[in-house]
Amino acid sequence: MRQQRADYTLEDLLTLPDDAPRVELVDGVIQVTPSPTLGHQDISLLLARWLSQHVPTDLRVSQAVGVGLGFNTSRQPDVLLRRAGLPADRSLLRPEDVVLAVEIVSPGTRRIDRFAKPGEYAAAGIRHYWRIEQDPVHVYAYRIGDRIGPGGERQYELVTDSAELIELTEPFDIKLPVAEITP
Repeated sequence: MRQQRADYTLEDLLTLPDDAPRVELVDGVIQVTPSPTLGHQDISLLLARWLSQHVPTDLRVSQAVGVGLGFNTSRQPDVLLRRAGLPADRSLLRPEDVVLAVEIVSPGTRRIDRFAKPGEYAAAGIRHYWRIEQDPVHVYAYRIGDRIGPGGERQYELVTDSAELIELTEPFDIKLPVAEITP
């Protein structure tokens, strides 16, 4: 079934019924996102649990919450760190609410998670992005750099990557043994 319109906005997403399927909005086109695999969900849950136990009190962990990246684009990172104190009834965050967006790469989302989403997150100003590859689990941690992309937006630069231990000082002091998020 083909979508007849390509001019949907973030406001249209907010009017979807509560039982609507999980969707993302990309350049005005509503895209239904496929159900993740068990392995993907296991990593997501383990990471969310690990982050929840280690984040400072001014941050909170969320899963699969929409982030408005522009008037006609939204994405749902698999895991994200957001600023504490946001109203509990929010289902769509602003980029400035998000400190870290995490995508867990699945076979059907490789190109989107490796190329499209990081570009969109960086252009929206989300300072940190992690990409997690499966089989074996390998974490790539990025931050907004000074490099300017072809569209004039800042791009991510790789800070570290590992299949064993991720050590970072941003967005907070992190010493994540990758085995602890590996199912």
